[in-house]
Formats: sequence, C-alpha cells, structure tokens
Amino acid sequence: MCASNAAVAVAEQTKPVQKPDRKPKRQPRYNVILWNDDDHTYAYVVTMMQELFGYPPEKGYQIAKEVDTEGRAIVLTTTKEHAELKRDQIHAYGKDALIERCKGSMKATIEPVPGEGE
Repeated sequence: MCASNAAVAVAEQTKPVQKPDRKPKRQPRYNVILWNDDDHTYAYVVTMMQELFGYPPEKGYQIAKEVDTEGRAIVLTTTKEHAELKRDQIHAYGKDALIERCKGSMKATIEPVPGEGE
C-alpha cells in the first residue's frame, strides 16, 4: 500500500460516526404525596421538609397547612427512582416527639404525574 492510500484508509477510520438526531426520551415524573394524620405536628412537618428536602421553613409550613386542610400535599415531583427514595426517607424519619401517642413516621406515597405514567 502506498503512503497516500494509507492516509486515506486512516482518514476513513477516524471519521466521526454520525448519530441520528434523536433527543433522549424524558423519564416520566412522579409526585411524592404526604398524607395527613392526627399524630404529627406542623413543627414536625416543617422540620422534616427542611431536613429531607432542603425547603425553607415557610415552604414547610405551607406543606403542613395543605396536608392538614386538604388531607394530602405534593411535596416533590421528580423521577420514579428519586420519588421512591424520598418516600422511603419520609417513612424512616421517625415519630413526632411532641405527641406522646405518635407511633412513627407520616405516610407518603408516590403517584405518576397525570399523562406521564409508565
């Protein structure tokens, strides 16, 4: 093989491979839902929202009030894996020390965002 043929062969091998113009498929989003009960205080919810989600006290209070008045509140919308992690962190958070009858953590579930389910 002569030098010019070798250069052409090397150039052909190093050409970038063209990829089709496809955007990655966006993962469906899920809501983390916190459910109301009578065994946890607003202070508990506010502190939990600060520690688990990094929310300021004002947002924690808004969530506590929504849970109390509506029976549930969406605390985060994210990917399924992250939603499952946050739900599990809520379940592992522990009882409310301010209420003697409190036996454990609050209930949380995840739900697909309408129109984005699996």
